[in-house]
Amino acid sequence: MDPAPGAAEQRGDQEAGSPEREPAPWQALPVLSEQQCGAVELVLAYAAPVLDKRQTSRLLKEVSAVHPLPAQSHLKRVRPSRDASRPHTLEMLLCLAEPAVGARSLAELLPWPAVDARGLGQPFLVPVPARPPLTRGQFEEARAHWPTSFHEDRQVTCALAGRLFSAQERAAMQGHMERAIRAAQQAAARGLRAVGAVVVDPASDRVLATGHDCRSPATPLLHATMVCIDLVAQGQGRGTYDLRPHPACSFAPAASAQAVRVGSVRKLDEDVDTDEDGLPYVCTGYDLYITREPCAMCAMALVHSRVQRVFYGAPSPDGALGTRLRLHARPDLNHRFQVFRGVLEAACRRLDPDT
Repeated sequence: MDPAPGAAEQRGDQEAGSPEREPAPWQALPVLSEQQCGAVELVLAYAAPVLDKRQTSRLLKEVSAVHPLPAQSHLKRVRPSRDASRPHTLEMLLCLAEPAVGARSLAELLPWPAVDARGLGQPFLVPVPARPPLTRGQFEEARAHWPTSFHEDRQVTCALAGRLFSAQERAAMQGHMERAIRAAQQAAARGLRAVGAVVVDPASDRVLATGHDCRSPATPLLHATMVCIDLVAQGQGRGTYDLRPHPACSFAPAASAQAVRVGSVRKLDEDVDTDEDGLPYVCTGYDLYITREPCAMCAMALVHSRVQRVFYGAPSPDGALGTRLRLHARPDLNHRFQVFRGVLEAACRRLDPDT
């Protein structure tokens, strides 16, 4: 395969003593699940002022036994009073409120003798987060309503802040997307849709396949993603399509000669991501860089090929990795992968007007 895009230019600059090329301004932002990027859902609950702080420990134990709230274990039972003018300093969460039910008394909410309600004041309704927060943004929103536990995914936090990738990683990512852009331009020159893609092994930064949209009336399924997946399979001695009429679409042969068994079919065992020849199952552990957000068909092909990460430049009106759907994060699928958007977005948008 050719060296990464821009590599020759960078070498020339370095030999001339000029500074290393700076990456163009862009952000690789994570495309999170609907649960991670959605607003905090609130439900109504009953709380009561703690009038006698000495009773707090006993009340907490008795109320928790009567109303354990297993689905809201992220909620703290006691919070400081938010009104400094009130005589009480603490407020206790009692239980969730049933729909369309208004004010209720302590006797109705805390049956005697299971709970001795002495030390509590008149209950009131308060909105509380229905589910644990998954991002720091959700956590900040949730705790504005009621104190909430938060088990932070630091990778997600860094990704949302644009701090997940180093300068060296960003330079490599830019080079891979530039290769995909050139493939898209070659497709456009042949009268095909200007969408390009590359598959990369992140462990070695080796480009395994470069492809572009090859659709025609005879081959309507050959979107750029499908082309690249088939090219990776061809590099492993398999593959389905004859892409020789498209010279810009190429693959790197498999490292193991044992893998080249033309015409054989690779099958994926339920819990095995490698074949008997030791090679990954199609795209296991690999990254896809593509100029345009994949559609639903391509997104599902990426699921089945066991891709590790997808980086796309421009969103698509029918995109299935963030715009219309988020197939990569569905919990009912047997494989999920990470998705990042925005790599060289401006240049990718110029390739295809409807993005």
